[in-house]
Amino acid sequence: MHGYSRLGRSKGSGGVGGGGSSSFTSSSWSKFVFVVMSAILRRRGLLLFAPLLYISGMLLYMGSLSFDVVLVHKHRHRPPPPGSLYTSPQLFHNLWPFMETDNSTSLNVLMKAWNVKEDRHWKPCANKTLSQIELPKSNGYLIIEANGGLNQQRLSICDAVAVAGLLNATLVIPIFHLNSVWRDSSHFGDIFDENFFIQSLEKHVHVVRELPADILQQFDNNISNIVNLRVKAWSSPAHYLQKVLPHLLEMRAVRIAPFSNRLAQSVPSKIQGLRCFSNFGALRFSEPIRTLAESMVDRMVKHSSQSGGKYVSVHLRFEEDMVAFSCCEYDGGAEEKLEMDIARERSWRGKFRRKHRIIKPGANRVDGRCPLTPLEVGMMLRGMGFDNTTLVYVAAGKIYKEQKYMAPLKQMFPRLQTKDTLATPEELAQFMGHSSRLAALDYTVCLHSEVFVTTQGGNFPHFLMGHRRYMYDGHAKTIKPDKRRLALIFDNPNVRWEVFKQQMEDMLHHSDQKGTEVKKAAGSLYTFPMPDCMCKQVEPKNENANTGKYLKL
Repeated sequence: MHGYSRLGRSKGSGGVGGGGSSSFTSSSWSKFVFVVMSAILRRRGLLLFAPLLYISGMLLYMGSLSFDVVLVHKHRHRPPPPGSLYTSPQLFHNLWPFMETDNSTSLNVLMKAWNVKEDRHWKPCANKTLSQIELPKSNGYLIIEANGGLNQQRLSICDAVAVAGLLNATLVIPIFHLNSVWRDSSHFGDIFDENFFIQSLEKHVHVVRELPADILQQFDNNISNIVNLRVKAWSSPAHYLQKVLPHLLEMRAVRIAPFSNRLAQSVPSKIQGLRCFSNFGALRFSEPIRTLAESMVDRMVKHSSQSGGKYVSVHLRFEEDMVAFSCCEYDGGAEEKLEMDIARERSWRGKFRRKHRIIKPGANRVDGRCPLTPLEVGMMLRGMGFDNTTLVYVAAGKIYKEQKYMAPLKQMFPRLQTKDTLATPEELAQFMGHSSRLAALDYTVCLHSEVFVTTQGGNFPHFLMGHRRYMYDGHAKTIKPDKRRLALIFDNPNVRWEVFKQQMEDMLHHSDQKGTEVKKAAGSLYTFPMPDCMCKQVEPKNENANTGKYLKL
């Protein structure tokens, strides 16, 4: 029986590899193969290829079967892999009635969310490795360019302090690059307290606001004439001493731009000490930012009086650029796809249209790379036990389709606040159009919250986690959800409320356990300040004792 008859084809049927209309009968095909094989066998050099060519010919002869099978498989419906689709709205629809009747636990969760051991704490000691001796004469001036958003700039500043200390150089107040994504023209003094920064570091690193006139004249009063040393990312201290220091001594000034992530994570303790002190001790926001941010924190505490002044902050990364960059799909259909294609082209100029680049939204979701929607964040928090009386602060830029996507989060947490509701338009006016200054307001309110929720990676949550560890005895007090696990949970609209709650409570417990992580070899002290910036302290058993004992690290 021929291969096509097994597919149910009738004689004379058309299509690829059809039956009765084939150009070769069985006998004529055999004669053709015989002639070809005879010609090949006459040439000994091709003798080894004879079996392969024969098999190929037979496969072509039977091609109608194989090709049709492929077509059948291609059109067979296969269900999408678990967790690959955005089905959270269906889940919310089914769980909402149970959420409404389960509003009795937020006080307990806010007051007892973290299970930190009371007999062992980490305490700040950022300057433990810094000497207090008079600084030697400077070897020259170091000029760096900080790029990116608020906390990428912060990283560059702290690393620059460390490099200046390593080279015994005078650091010029960093220049801020105008980033094409952040589009913020702010200078150092607009975001950070410049005087405080210089005074705090005066015993550790030379810092000046600008190059002295005689040095600038040496380069025709044009800073761009100063040699720009292209330093590779994560360069070691040895590289700076061997490659940068000679240029510094020769020319009295060097420039490194860009400077983001230009110093290795693992460096000698003295250099780490400079990083710690500059981040936690020398850098504070400018006076206008501090004044409004402190007022906003006070208002959050006042509004949350029924929970002891404790509130939840959420860093929500659901801006249009973030959704576009993630290449994830939600429930906006063709309109959403068009908007995301336009956003990707506007910000990344063909990066997502390169040859061989394949966008796989479902795979991204299963892999936990999709930004959580406001709806998903709300369901997660309600499942963890934060009820509708919980005061929630949302730190975010302009949310994609805000009216649509924020509605369910406000439904679950009607007391929700943002900087736009917590501060007046007049108070915010001086910061509008400056994303880094607005981010500094969000940063401060999140820093002082009882619970901080991070929904996507980036420097903002990484710096906040580290800063909160530094403030809260080594514990981050941060919910960092497992988004791969969430994708599977949210993809089951029929899950029972009790089961959903247990899964969310397990995730909260896991965040509690991970809160006191110590920095690993390749980790960042900006996220994990122990043990480089903090000392472990054993609290005495006697409750009347006032002092603890630091353990030598």
